[in-house]
Amino acid sequence: MSFNPQFSKIGEILVHKGYASEEQVKEALIKQNNFGLKIGDTMIKLGYIQEKQLLECLHEQLEIPIVSEENLMDINEEIVALIPEPFAVENRCMAFALEGETLFVAMTEPEDIVVIDDLKKLSGKNIQTALIGDNLLTNAMEKYYKSIRTTSQVEDAVGNFEFVAVDEDEQEISIGTSKEADAPIVKLVNLIITEAIKANCTDIHIEPLTKHTRVRFRVDGALREAMNPPIQMHPGIISLIKVMSKLNIAERRLPQDGHISLKTSLKSVDVRVSIIPTVLGEKVVMRLLDKGDFGFTLNTLGFEEEKLAIFRKWIRRPYGIIIVSGPTGSGKSTTLHAAVKTIQDIETNIITVEDPVEYRLEGITQVETHEKIGLTFGAALRSVLRQDPDVLLIGEIRDEETADIAIKFSLTGHLVFTTLHANDAPSTITRMIDIGIKPYLVGSSLNLVMAQRLVRKICKHCVREYKPTQDEIQQAGLTLEQVANMQFKMGTGCVHCNNTGYSGRTGIFEMLEVNANIRHLIFEGANQDLIRDAALVNGMHTLHDAAVEKMEQGVTTIREVIKLTVFD
Repeated sequence: MSFNPQFSKIGEILVHKGYASEEQVKEALIKQNNFGLKIGDTMIKLGYIQEKQLLECLHEQLEIPIVSEENLMDINEEIVALIPEPFAVENRCMAFALEGETLFVAMTEPEDIVVIDDLKKLSGKNIQTALIGDNLLTNAMEKYYKSIRTTSQVEDAVGNFEFVAVDEDEQEISIGTSKEADAPIVKLVNLIITEAIKANCTDIHIEPLTKHTRVRFRVDGALREAMNPPIQMHPGIISLIKVMSKLNIAERRLPQDGHISLKTSLKSVDVRVSIIPTVLGEKVVMRLLDKGDFGFTLNTLGFEEEKLAIFRKWIRRPYGIIIVSGPTGSGKSTTLHAAVKTIQDIETNIITVEDPVEYRLEGITQVETHEKIGLTFGAALRSVLRQDPDVLLIGEIRDEETADIAIKFSLTGHLVFTTLHANDAPSTITRMIDIGIKPYLVGSSLNLVMAQRLVRKICKHCVREYKPTQDEIQQAGLTLEQVANMQFKMGTGCVHCNNTGYSGRTGIFEMLEVNANIRHLIFEGANQDLIRDAALVNGMHTLHDAAVEKMEQGVTTIREVIKLTVFD
């Protein structure tokens, strides 16, 4: 007699498919009352089966389709909102599609007739159920209902918004509200900042478009849209941010830079504010800097063992300069703060001069520049030299004065850490000379130049094998022979990574150790190509090499290699 799953118990189906033994099912039957769970969930809790195996068996037993992660990628929030969040949470269900008058609902218990009847009354639709795993449902509900709540809060603020039209000559924005504390602009700005902090955002972009204001968050180095308040609110948003930053509320034609210190229920943050006029109005970019304890170490930044050993060697030298180069947001300051934290001890006086102080380090003297009152990098550094420092961290070399002080400090028996904006390690050296420092001083003082970038890591929840196109292989600077033995991976996108395929970032590094040969080239005024060739002979791995290595390890994708590095 053939086995029919529709007339079998779930335990019998699990045994028939080889997912569990009869002894395991018997044990689960005994323990399920203690757990207060069904037999299948009990076996998952005991570690005998996986959730996807239970779903497969339930699918065969009930003949109800299974909802996959792909089905939950891009759901219309209006469809999800047809089921109120409290009801969805209590009854473990979520709407994910609507076809005509039929609402498709993912349920952990799709045979629950009472819940299905309630869903019909709530939505006024015919209900078609589908099976979903509990973990996947939890993640999907968190993603979509959180977005719905945020949208609702924006709409609440908009609903109470009262604005006064002004002509071009009027200086102030007039906002009328019944209670200042409940002002919709205040609520909206608070919402933007709070949601940004929750998302671990590094930058907030608030920019005017023709019909609405676009708010975007930079998360893991990529911008994503967060919300779209109406364009009528834009002047009020800008004005409030100016007031918070102590900027000139009346000036709308010139760029302005300010600073806000915020303390939220989540954490304290420093916010660097940049406002620039555009043809549609003023745009704001806010950089969020965590004021909490510095939680990075050199081991968590992404160094390979060989490069970490080189970096550790040079940061423990008694004098000289170590420069980390790269564009804004490439993790330069994080790396240097981790280095300073590594060498910190009671016998060493370490002083930092930064604009602003991005991380608070216990036991280290940190000075923040303030150009409006004359405390520039140069002025701060001249004073710091009288503070008997052993190690000096300069936030950034911006001009000849700062570079000159750093060079002279390193040549008098001190160790200097600093950053510079340059494309790679060899061009960092020529950039120092371009600033105005004599080649013999640059060559005499430099110990190590390290270029750095941050690449996005593949989301571990949706990582899959990937076959790159011929065009991608060519753009990545790889040959067919090289890729023959490579395994490529890509994130398909899921609820864990907000459908991006990436989660988190890690560093890639290009280290140029300044030995006698490199020093001689610098003295002679060699260009960056000659310096690069010599460094490669000495064993330097380029940023492109480092990115390809991360790709081979399955940490990042070929698209990140193409996006962030160049090859010769």
